[in-house]
This record gives sequence, C-alpha cells and structure tokens, in this order.
Amino acid sequence: MLQHTVRATRIVIGIVLIVLGGVLSLPLVHGPGLIVVFGGLTVLSTEFEWARRWRAYLHDQFARLTRRKPHGG
Repeated sequence: MLQHTVRATRIVIGIVLIVLGGVLSLPLVHGPGLIVVFGGLTVLSTEFEWARRWRAYLHDQFARLTRRKPHGG
C-alpha cells in the first residue's frame, strides 16, 4: 500500500512541476520555467520510460546548445 502511495505522489509532483514550468515559460511571466519542467521530467523519469527519453533528449539539446559534450556519451 505504501509503495503505491509513494508512486502516486511522485507522479503528482512530476505533473505539477511540468505544468508549473509550462506556466512559468509563458511570455511575460518571469521565472525559471524550463528548469522546473526539467525537474518534473526528472521526478517522472523514476517511474516512466518516456520521461527518461525526454529528459535525455533535453539534456543532449542543452549540451549541444551550450557546446558541451553530453555526459556519458
């Protein structure tokens, strides 16, 4: 029972962070929106493979844009 509660809590926190990051990423709204979205994907990646893939994709894009080599690759 506790295991399901922990999993549900992670999912809810991840979704809330992604939605909050999306709102903070809107024009005229000041805040670290993309960082919050990445945090939400990090939380969700403990439960879902699709979130792991998106997190890896965003990490690689960030590394490419900042001209850094991807970590581990």
